[in-house]
Amino acid sequence: MQTRGSAKVIEHIEEGARSIRGLGEFDPATWTLPPMISSDTHVMEPLDLWDVLPERLRKNIPSLTFNGKRPDGAGDPKLRVIDQDTDGVGAEIIFPNYGMALFGIDDPETQFEAMRVYNDWMAEFCQASPKRLFGVPCISVYDIDKAIAEMYRCHEMGLIGIMVWQVPDPKLPFSSDHYERLWAAAADAGAPVHTHILTGHSYTKDPGWTKKFVLERIRNSVNRKQDDTINALYDLIFYGAFERHPKLKLVLAESEMGWLPYILQQWDYYYERNLREEMPIKRLPSEIFMQHVYATFLEDFAGTRHLTWWGQNNVMWSNDYPHFNMTFPHSRANVIRHLGNLSHDLQVQLVRGNALKLYKLPL
Repeated sequence: MQTRGSAKVIEHIEEGARSIRGLGEFDPATWTLPPMISSDTHVMEPLDLWDVLPERLRKNIPSLTFNGKRPDGAGDPKLRVIDQDTDGVGAEIIFPNYGMALFGIDDPETQFEAMRVYNDWMAEFCQASPKRLFGVPCISVYDIDKAIAEMYRCHEMGLIGIMVWQVPDPKLPFSSDHYERLWAAAADAGAPVHTHILTGHSYTKDPGWTKKFVLERIRNSVNRKQDDTINALYDLIFYGAFERHPKLKLVLAESEMGWLPYILQQWDYYYERNLREEMPIKRLPSEIFMQHVYATFLEDFAGTRHLTWWGQNNVMWSNDYPHFNMTFPHSRANVIRHLGNLSHDLQVQLVRGNALKLYKLPL
């Protein structure tokens, strides 16, 4: 599935890639893939989900409204697995929809209790098909003891990993030692930490950002989104989280991947230029990334051209179901358009194998 304005860009990138690498035309019918694992999908929570909270907390929840038609499987797990079958998908890693706004709440009690309500609902949702629906719990990190306890509680209910804000409260940057015990607990539990776009104390704090005139919407959707992701990754790499916690894994959800080789190259360059200075890391940033960090991709034709030489063990496919830019129900054709120049084994690794290895899914 492609947007109207992207056709010429897609054609240019693919034609250039074929000429550079000597790739011929490919016929999607000649490629067979096993059921894919979408590493970034969402649910549509009931709008009244948080009505169970007391009024003093409920008043702090951002106002929620439906913003367009979605497939029925967005909120019904039984219909969702039917949509998975239609799309050639065998399992999904699932994030919130409205619940993403909870990460911008700066009242710790409201955020914790609202996320706890969501996690209970998400666990029940996934139990309808526990070998195909894998929800990631939302974790409030204002109180680290409560965050760790909630992580373990959610894992006992069948949820996987943890999701924290991508843009922290300014009082609690990722460069601080506030998160140390949470990183240690997640590493020991084998729980990947997820940061998802549009979460935390950035432009998502502005409820009217999507209504701004189109030039500013595009700036936020590309420039600011990417900047938020880069800064979160920078803090976690350069301030030594992965050095102190060798088993810690991080997933950059819905951040695409084409920007990563360039940014890592630049970080490596300046890291080596400053080796005489004392730094918390003793390895190249790119080496740390390769051992600890994963990225998801959806519509990134420039990015997937790198996969002949870079990131083959660190990238996972997604269809972003059920959001408006999802590739459902044409995900297999879209995958071939992105990955059709790669070997069959590498395609399987990118649409299934890396996720299986990271999450140890019981499929």
